[in-house]
Amino acid sequence: MFNRLIAYLDSIVARDPAPRSRWEVLLYPGFWAVALHRVAHWLFEARLYFLARLINHLSRFLTAIDIHPGARIGQHLFIDHGFTVIGETADIGNNVTIYQCVTLGGTNPANGVGGKRHPTLSDDVIVGSGAQILGPITVGRRARVGANAVVTEDVPEGATMVGVKARSTLVRVETYQKDFMPYGTPCKEPCDPDNPRIDELEREMAELKSQLAALRAPANSESTVIAAASRKTGRN
Repeated sequence: MFNRLIAYLDSIVARDPAPRSRWEVLLYPGFWAVALHRVAHWLFEARLYFLARLINHLSRFLTAIDIHPGARIGQHLFIDHGFTVIGETADIGNNVTIYQCVTLGGTNPANGVGGKRHPTLSDDVIVGSGAQILGPITVGRRARVGANAVVTEDVPEGATMVGVKARSTLVRVETYQKDFMPYGTPCKEPCDPDNPRIDELEREMAELKSQLAALRAPANSESTVIAAASRKTGRN
């Protein structure tokens, strides 16, 4: 158990340059939220629902992170800062990183019967701050969800999702192969999938303006000649 704890602390230090030692990580609200969730989930699995909820509410009060006792969490989940909500039927894989103000939210079944309502995050996923991942969708392994993205459909493995509604944006291979991407957002890349199209439209507009100016030039010259001739005739 001690070795697992050390491995967990080291995994957080590897993803966060702020702590100077493992001891600092022990003060992180995300660390305690996950630790208390382990207890709440054990009680939930034992059908001690009230006690599970009690631990859940205590954890939320202390950490500002709300993880439903029914959520299933793999190894080395790192929740950086607070104000994150993880729903009952959420499944989180190993080595997942979630930043502040993220919601793993569920859909409301029309028949009122509970089922799989919340997202599944595969291994090594990074979710940027403010992102909302909604419904029983799957976020593929090593996918990145950019800050403030709203994801309502399955995310392919290795994709980077940005925008509202979130769409995949292509990043260079060396960016994808990085072990870690802070906030899940490729800040040195164009983060809006529409940017290439906008650039293309601006180039087309510039070309059309040039062609229009070229067409107007002979007409303007002819008008100048006619005007000059008219003035000369008037003087005569």
